[in-house]
Amino acid sequence: MSGADQIKDALMQTFSPTHLKITDESHLHAGHEGAKSGGGHYVVHIVDKAFAGKNKVQRHRMVNDATQHLFPSVIHALSITAQTPDEAS
Repeated sequence: MSGADQIKDALMQTFSPTHLKITDESHLHAGHEGAKSGGGHYVVHIVDKAFAGKNKVQRHRMVNDATQHLFPSVIHALSITAQTPDEAS
């Protein structure tokens, strides 16, 4: 299973997103120190009502908590955009 698939599975277990896009940008970081451990660089865009009333830091913590078990073996770096459905429309 790819790293993106593992991230998707972890997020789907925690959230019920109306939109979820995971982009693997690991190829852009070839030779980077973190790439040596096998962990990849990913971009996540997730839209879920669970983010309502939460600030950016709280939203990032929610996503990081859901994927924590994938650091550092699968994920080295994770860029997160977390929005409510109203914000995404």
